[in-house]
Amino acid sequence: MKVEIYSDIACPWCYVGKRRFERALAAFPGSADIEVTYRPYQLDPTTPDEPSPLRERLAEKFGAANLDGMNARLADVGAAENITFDFTRALSVNTLTAHRVLWLALTEYGPATQAALKDRLLEAYFAEGENVADHARLTGFAVEAGLDRDRVAAFLASDEGTEAVRREIAEAREMGVSAVPTFVFEGKWAVQGAQEASTFLQVLEQVREQTAEQSAPADASADGAACADGSCAV
Repeated sequence: MKVEIYSDIACPWCYVGKRRFERALAAFPGSADIEVTYRPYQLDPTTPDEPSPLRERLAEKFGAANLDGMNARLADVGAAENITFDFTRALSVNTLTAHRVLWLALTEYGPATQAALKDRLLEAYFAEGENVADHARLTGFAVEAGLDRDRVAAFLASDEGTEAVRREIAEAREMGVSAVPTFVFEGKWAVQGAQEASTFLQVLEQVREQTAEQSAPADASADGAACADGSCAV
């Protein structure tokens, strides 16, 4: 079974969704036969390359009055998934370069290495206040995930992967992806939002049954809204 997860490093619900989906995979008997890949998506491609406090950018988007409640809720949800959300330290920055390194990890190292790097980048962004667009820091995170330092440094010094990543993002929008995370199973079933692990487990079981029967897929989508109810919308 192939699962493609469209997500952005700057999306807190993508972090939650990753953890919940991984819990579902751990409980799924056929997990060894599932290939999970992360596809790029940018909630805001216009975000500057120079970092700035995330709280300020979120206040501009959602309103300062709503910010504390939203962040408190995310902190509670994250704690249940062993995730730290520190919005006092987090930096807003363009995520295209980080997506390029994730593309490199998948292309040259495979899905497992890409997943490890994805987790490291999410942790760096939301828990550590790191600039995930900085080439030196990105190289360090990539090496932690198992990539070769010299290869990553050379890659970041070039434009390699840029057009491929932009093309994948454009294709996602053409497919109708407008909020993340969006989970696409076998290229047919779409589930949107950071669903509970039990829901993901049910979907995995249903997809396995449908695939085995070679019958027409049912729509398994779930609506999300803004960055406040399980997904982050454009």
